[in-house]
Amino acid sequence: MTNRQWLLSERPIGMVSEKNFSLMESAMPVPDAAKGEVLIKNLMLSFDPAMRGWMDDKPSYLPPVAINEAMRAAGIGQVIESSNPDLPKGTLVQGMVGWQEYLTAGPQSMFPPNALPEGTPPNIALSVLGGTSLTAYFGLLRIGEPKAGDTVVVSGAAGATGSAAAQIAKIKGCKVIGIAGGKEKCDWLLNAGLDAVVDYKSENISQRLAELCPDGINIFFDNVGGDALEAAIENAADNARFILCGSISNYNDASPKPGPKNMFYLIAKRIRMQGFIMFDYIEEVDVAMADLIQWLTDGKLQWREDIQEGFENIPKTLLRLFDGSNQGKQLLKLADPE
Repeated sequence: MTNRQWLLSERPIGMVSEKNFSLMESAMPVPDAAKGEVLIKNLMLSFDPAMRGWMDDKPSYLPPVAINEAMRAAGIGQVIESSNPDLPKGTLVQGMVGWQEYLTAGPQSMFPPNALPEGTPPNIALSVLGGTSLTAYFGLLRIGEPKAGDTVVVSGAAGATGSAAAQIAKIKGCKVIGIAGGKEKCDWLLNAGLDAVVDYKSENISQRLAELCPDGINIFFDNVGGDALEAAIENAADNARFILCGSISNYNDASPKPGPKNMFYLIAKRIRMQGFIMFDYIEEVDVAMADLIQWLTDGKLQWREDIQEGFENIPKTLLRLFDGSNQGKQLLKLADPE
């Protein structure tokens, strides 16, 4: 038996493309029983904008993916060989599984696999109950500290993280405005309960925010950066809280664009701006998951999934994040559980 992998063969300069990856076939990996390792067959992969940053050889919260290493990615797999009583054969596990058909992992791995709660479908574990929703939860509630009546604006609001953040803000009694691209995405957000949506493809963001937020923005949840961030600063209320989650508009720039030209408003308006990553709150995951499951059960959280299929389509699926063609959480199915 052999194992196929998509390797990072060269670091992208500017927009990532399929040529940055190469397909390799090698021998099946063998788990080390002494280390409690198991052999995992990948079933479903998650695609997230942060993956673009992992390809750059720069210091970050995770080490960069090495050249000729399987591209890093979260996903769901099934244990097919085990000498670990905590992860018996047949167990569905989640973790950083990478762009490969099989992998070995154990308690001493950089990313130890964790068993999925019994009965949890892989797509649900990677979408509405996955890392993107946890990111939205912690960013909005721990940094944004929303109060009923606050005006909350979310950029990238039709994405997996943005849509969760926007809906959690509604649950907390806020007025919520999303920024998204295209009528279809904007209509979906309105159907999900947002108070208003700005279509950045056809509207001036700053002008529309001025109209929709006459008293200013209290909380801005930013997934995009660039013009959206500058427009939000322009329309911020005094003592606004800015949550910096992502900057997808800049990830594929060959050279960095100048930052927002109105940063002086942070002083005049006493704006607090803070970046974060989900791992900062890893000890609170059980509390967050309990809330997310309850809101999902109560019908207060809507979500969308874009599920592609086929190992050969993995690089193409990543590109969907950056050309705007994905609808909701981007996933790719490799196989069904046995």
